[in-house]
Amino acid sequence: MALRPPGEPMLAQARETLPSLAGRMAVQPKFDGFRALLFTPLHAGDPVLLQTRRGALVQDRFPDLAAAARSLPSGLVLDGELAVLDPHGQLSFTALQRRATAGRNAPALAAEMPAHFIAFDVLQSDGQELLEEPFARRREVLEEQFAGHRLGPPWTLCPSTTDPATAGEWLHEWTDVPGVEGVVIKSLTGRYRPGVRGWTKIRRRNSTEALIGAVTGSLHRPQILLLGRHATTGHLRLVGKTVPLKPGPARDLAEHLTAAGPDHPWTGLRFTASWNSRTPLEPVLADPVLVAETSADVSQDHGVWRHPLRYERLRLDADAADVPPFGET
Repeated sequence: MALRPPGEPMLAQARETLPSLAGRMAVQPKFDGFRALLFTPLHAGDPVLLQTRRGALVQDRFPDLAAAARSLPSGLVLDGELAVLDPHGQLSFTALQRRATAGRNAPALAAEMPAHFIAFDVLQSDGQELLEEPFARRREVLEEQFAGHRLGPPWTLCPSTTDPATAGEWLHEWTDVPGVEGVVIKSLTGRYRPGVRGWTKIRRRNSTEALIGAVTGSLHRPQILLLGRHATTGHLRLVGKTVPLKPGPARDLAEHLTAAGPDHPWTGLRFTASWNSRTPLEPVLADPVLVAETSADVSQDHGVWRHPLRYERLRLDADAADVPPFGET
């Protein structure tokens, strides 16, 4: 039976370091976009369907991709990442968010900022589902689709390698490119298991510094840190939030936090719990003089980390002048 939405994509579990690739393993770059499944029509008159990871159909928000998919083979289901390039040719998560939330202006946004689909797996070909086929075979089918139909933009074939040296290069050098945040490791013999975290993802993480501008909880019992950096204008800009602090580091940090004065640059500002959330936070402002060393991945958008940072330690040997300016990693 042909696959139809809603479908559950296979998922990946996180780990910290690149494991030994001995054995039948493949590695692919992890792009910072929106996960999506693309369904081409099996019968004449059926629509092209574009489904998000959560099961929502969004082809109306990406009319350019839907139109381009009409030239793809029928009965094809691709798994991949939605992406949008900025005017400089770099992946832009902000532009992608605008596309993903488009309403009546979807056609205009499509003309202004075209979407791309980075395909890394194929779940069905010519109406025949491939979930039980090993990844190595699915990869062959995917490459045959791209070669046989000479697919180009907006379709991109995700690179894949079994070479450990190349995988290491992708993790440590490709992640310097905006929009590439790590790698995903897949068993060449593994079948596609919807909803199961059967792959492994590794995000590159760097050590970096920022000023503690506020905390959740209280200054005596801080829970999450809100971190900032100074822009060229001198204004303190929010760059990210940490994961919840462990009890020991929280107690040590509390000894050094002091309440903010009335001229704190974040006075009156509103904060939300996460990047794409509307849940409000009620932080306690702190005197922004303490420097926190953190571990951060490379997923930045306009100077702001999209994923939570990990607090490592307080840098009492540093001050605001030692913190990188807003916009740097």
